[in-house]
Amino acid sequence: MEFIKQYITQSISAAANSLRLSTHQIEIVALLKDAIIKSDDLGNDLIRMKKITELSTLAIKLTEIYNYLNHNTIDFFKISDQFKDHSRNLIKDLNQLLDTTTPLTFKNALEKLHPKEEEKQKETQEEIKVDLSKRKPDEDVFLKPDTEKIKEKIILEDESDSEELFIQNFETNILRPIKPLDLMLKNLSNADFDYEEITSFIKIMSDNGRLSKKIGFEIISDMHETIAKTLTLIKNRKIMPGKEIIEGLRASLIVIVAVVKGKEVDITNYLNRADDLQKKISKIT
Repeated sequence: MEFIKQYITQSISAAANSLRLSTHQIEIVALLKDAIIKSDDLGNDLIRMKKITELSTLAIKLTEIYNYLNHNTIDFFKISDQFKDHSRNLIKDLNQLLDTTTPLTFKNALEKLHPKEEEKQKETQEEIKVDLSKRKPDEDVFLKPDTEKIKEKIILEDESDSEELFIQNFETNILRPIKPLDLMLKNLSNADFDYEEITSFIKIMSDNGRLSKKIGFEIISDMHETIAKTLTLIKNRKIMPGKEIIEGLRASLIVIVAVVKGKEVDITNYLNRADDLQKKISKIT
């Protein structure tokens, strides 16, 4: 099953690379791939996707790929050509999905896959999501939180002063540690670092990731969590800061900056490197 998930997500990445994506669309692609990777029963989830209006057309093509991989003997001499065909066949339907959804509406569509599970999450997270629930589809749903809704959340949840300030100056607070951390990563690759500095960055990235998640910025939160976990493993000497690890960490930083600043550039390759790092550390943690 792991092979099938990897094949399908890489097919989606290849199809996405053929399109000129906005930051919103990059977010949707990342959410789609994440849903496939984390699925406990991919076959049934694809069947459910075909019943959801926003996902139905693309889900049909993904099901075809799934059935091909699940029910046929794989000819590894021809798999490269087959992969290219599968990826090309996804482009039109993936483009349609990206043109007709926003990150918020796409997440709402994914929630329909497991309604009971999501309902439980809503019960525990209802208040912290209030600032996103009333947004219009064309609003920048993960870069500029509604200040009035944030004020409501601050009042209702009795936020600490530090968290209130973080939310009000979100972009500045997220970007402030990026350059110093990037410099540390360069030193880290040369084995020139001290553990106190790593510990400091672990705390910063953990805190910023937690608060980003609290106000609904999932991709930004995931990247922070990946960085914090990886630095913790390095600090505890469970992994070595080799070239591949450093590249994954820097890719995560680049994704954070691109999303926060709303850069209209294709960062799919950086998302893929960050995904690879997440998979690697998940096997260790």
